[in-house]
Amino acid sequence: MKNGNKNIVVFDGVCILCNKTVQWIIRNDSKSKFRFTSAQSKMGQLLLKEHVSADSFKSILYITDNRVYLKSTAVLRILRGLDGGFQLLYSLIIIPRIFRDMVYDFIANRRYKWFGKRDSCIAPFPEYRDRFLE
Repeated sequence: MKNGNKNIVVFDGVCILCNKTVQWIIRNDSKSKFRFTSAQSKMGQLLLKEHVSADSFKSILYITDNRVYLKSTAVLRILRGLDGGFQLLYSLIIIPRIFRDMVYDFIANRRYKWFGKRDSCIAPFPEYRDRFLE
């Protein structure tokens, strides 16, 4: 799996906020840099097992060039790769990770309550199926 680990986003496939975020990333990624897999899929489970401990994964994991990013750092690194002015948000990386991750954890811990949860992962739109790893 290591050779193919370029711009992979592993997300919580039952989380409505996470699914909406993936759709938003796709719309703002005109060069199709990013590939996606849900944490609940076989590929997602393999990547999680290979790269992180179960308790460190909340809702997003970003793998690029065999480097693994979690939480707020993953979000900022993804933003840096998108179209438009979203790259400017990467400048928030200067905020110490402990503070960025506190905000991330606050939202991640409440995402089901605020945005809802599905019983199973949703299937990707047919026009984006090639962007998903499984």
